[in-house]
Amino acid sequence: MTETDPTQTPSSKDAQLAAFEADADHAELTTDQGVPVPHTDDSLKAGERGPTLLEDFHFREKITHFDHERIPERVVHARGTAAHGVFQVYESLAEFTRADFLQNPATVTPVFVRFSTVLGSRGSADTARDVRGFATKFYTNDGNFDLVGNNIPVFFIQDAIKFPDLIHAAKPEPHNEVPQAATAHDTFYDFISLMPESLHVLLWALSDRGIPRSFRMMEGFGVHTFRLVNARGAAHFVKFHWKPILGVHSLVWDEAQKLAGKDPDFHRRDLWDAIERGAFPEYELGLQIMPEADEHKYPFDILDATKIWPEELIPVRRVGKMTLNRNPRNFFAETEQVAFHTANLVPGIEPTDDPLLQGRNFSYLDTQINRFNSTNFTEVPINRAVAPVQNFQNDGYMRQRIRTGRVQYFPSTLEDGSLELAPEDRGYRQYPERVEGQKVRTRSEKFKDYFSQANLYWNSLTAFEQQHLVDAARFELSKVETVKIRERMVALFGLIDEELGGRVAAGIGVAPPKGAIKIHDAAGVELRRVMPAVEPGVWVEASPSLSLANQPRATIATRKVAFLLADGVDAAQVETMRGAIVSAGGLVETIAEVLGAVQASDGASIEVDRLSSGVASVMYDAVFVPGGNIVDALATSGDAVHFVNEAYKHGKAIAGIAQGATVLERVLGPRAAAPEAGLDAAATQLDAGVLTAAHGGSIDELASAFKLAIAQHRFPLRPDLLATPA
Repeated sequence: MTETDPTQTPSSKDAQLAAFEADADHAELTTDQGVPVPHTDDSLKAGERGPTLLEDFHFREKITHFDHERIPERVVHARGTAAHGVFQVYESLAEFTRADFLQNPATVTPVFVRFSTVLGSRGSADTARDVRGFATKFYTNDGNFDLVGNNIPVFFIQDAIKFPDLIHAAKPEPHNEVPQAATAHDTFYDFISLMPESLHVLLWALSDRGIPRSFRMMEGFGVHTFRLVNARGAAHFVKFHWKPILGVHSLVWDEAQKLAGKDPDFHRRDLWDAIERGAFPEYELGLQIMPEADEHKYPFDILDATKIWPEELIPVRRVGKMTLNRNPRNFFAETEQVAFHTANLVPGIEPTDDPLLQGRNFSYLDTQINRFNSTNFTEVPINRAVAPVQNFQNDGYMRQRIRTGRVQYFPSTLEDGSLELAPEDRGYRQYPERVEGQKVRTRSEKFKDYFSQANLYWNSLTAFEQQHLVDAARFELSKVETVKIRERMVALFGLIDEELGGRVAAGIGVAPPKGAIKIHDAAGVELRRVMPAVEPGVWVEASPSLSLANQPRATIATRKVAFLLADGVDAAQVETMRGAIVSAGGLVETIAEVLGAVQASDGASIEVDRLSSGVASVMYDAVFVPGGNIVDALATSGDAVHFVNEAYKHGKAIAGIAQGATVLERVLGPRAAAPEAGLDAAATQLDAGVLTAAHGGSIDELASAFKLAIAQHRFPLRPDLLATPA
């Protein structure tokens, strides 16, 4: 049997096509069959005002293709964006796995990564509060490996049989198709309040993790427990992580809501623009590796997808780097048609008996067949393996590979070169795990601990992160019209932590949980938070690694800084601050009330990048107001005043010098009081992230302090945030 791929095998036909494409004289409009089209504005009619004729094959082909140019959108993860890249391992992992792409640091493995929201349709906004998908397709020499993960390490359910119920409850309610891309409604919380296994991931989603600053500043997790197997047949359990080099940062909820209206494509635009600029997003692959002997060591079941492995107990080992370095050339052909599948594994990486993973291994393939109406979606270029694909899968819709010869079965001796089985040491072989037990519909007892890890997550957050979570829970539950559902949720929050339950209750008109309140799950079983007895060293009460406040803040690379300008601005200060930020990897955009340019005090022209009425502070990470004769122009501009107030309210770094400091004083009052001379870099000012230098102050010193402030990402403990008019 031989098989050829007309898109990859050189031929006289390919040479002819290449010649046509290279010849500008042949750049003509044609039909799908290559027939030249001289007119495409009118269909063929019987007379000028007569009926369209059926024989108009160009019209029929054009309109039929249009009618069918959309495949069904994904049931979940419909809204997404993607990028090409490469992955390289730092050192051989042969000790743990025989996976080819994890053996040699010199091996460059192509990847394609799709980021997405879960609930919203393709037309929803990027910044909805939601779990984010983080799916990576590795094109390895041993076939495609799909790491289909999320930006949250745990899932809502423990068994895939509940997945349809979860999504039906979370999607817009069927009687009115409201709300879009949001869980703040009755059906979702009705389901959650009866499924306590969902509480852990709910806290993650309600925290700042649910609204990432960008896909470039977002962690990824494989969620499930997999098994690594080396060449000797020895196995280890593993959890996969993606750690962004830029750190992990989030939006605040008010920002996210405003961005949904001002720039619903905020995240996809951010990723595209960064790659086009050459600021390639980078992520390190981290592995939590557990010896088989430790499978039952911990108080949680390692196969439970609603549980984490605390990094303080099982450290994350960073083993390689992924760099996203090319945008798709066609959104539909690549981003929309890419098909991931949790069972796309390679030799050396195997599934475990995680019941959620087992179900996804069926569901993903079934879903892709439905989307493409064919099993041949693997032949679409973005899904095609770089490793040779040779088998006897035959025919069907979308068949692209052309097989020659008479043999389409195995075994056979009719033709020379018929396929042979791969040798045992190279082929995919399942780990010989011992399996025994009765057929039952149940789960292990450790799966039934629904509260300990939710409590761990709550304990791991800083005070302001806890407040953000409480505010989010209040917002969500305020949209729930059924009082009994709000009461059940408050009771469940109380079982996680009584203070959490009380604080949420105080904002939604529900009595706080008191003492040992009784609540039951859907099966009528009373729920209680009972931490199993554990030995020292197998559990932690809090995990600092879970808090965003403890993430690295060492760089301002790719951070966007808004410069507010007006005629009369000090050009030297603008250029000095611009140079300091750009040299550190940041981005600067100048903003004024008119496009074109502003005239500086020395007569120079400074180009204006953005119109003030067309942007907002939520699109930027920091704000700078230079000096010059600009006080009246900016301090009396509604757009500029709102810009500064809003940036302050969202905790962003703000700097001003000379008259720029006066503008900040006029807008922010005593919160931005400038010192009499020079830069006040006292801790009180730097802690608040508002930096000012009066007349005669050093722009170089201000720039140094400003960069430190921008790197902090946000200053959530500022005074008077709630009173700020923005």
